[in-house]
Amino acid sequence: MEIKIPKEVRAHKETIFFGLTLRQFVCAAVAVGLAAGVYLLAGVLIGRETASWLCILCAAPFALAGFFSYNGMTLERFAWAVLKSQILCAGPRVFKAENLYRKALAKKGDRDHA
Repeated sequence: MEIKIPKEVRAHKETIFFGLTLRQFVCAAVAVGLAAGVYLLAGVLIGRETASWLCILCAAPFALAGFFSYNGMTLERFAWAVLKSQILCAGPRVFKAENLYRKALAKKGDRDHA
């Protein structure tokens, strides 16, 4: 017996606050806190308008990290996969063909002579 489950049910994620998952909420809270800190510290030094642009630039990566998903991977897992495939395990990949038929004949020939 096979029970079919719709994709929408399998992809369900529990929301906790404002319709966000815990990961999205934490990342958004960090982004808001960072933006407020940058604005308060840099607003006095470089002016309010420039500080507001700096807030956006500083907070955007943290806010997007909560919502990023690529093939079911979070931003950290995706970054690790890219780092591993492009830097750590990078290099020429050489394909060597292996003739299994010739190996089988060679093994058979060795048994026949023994």
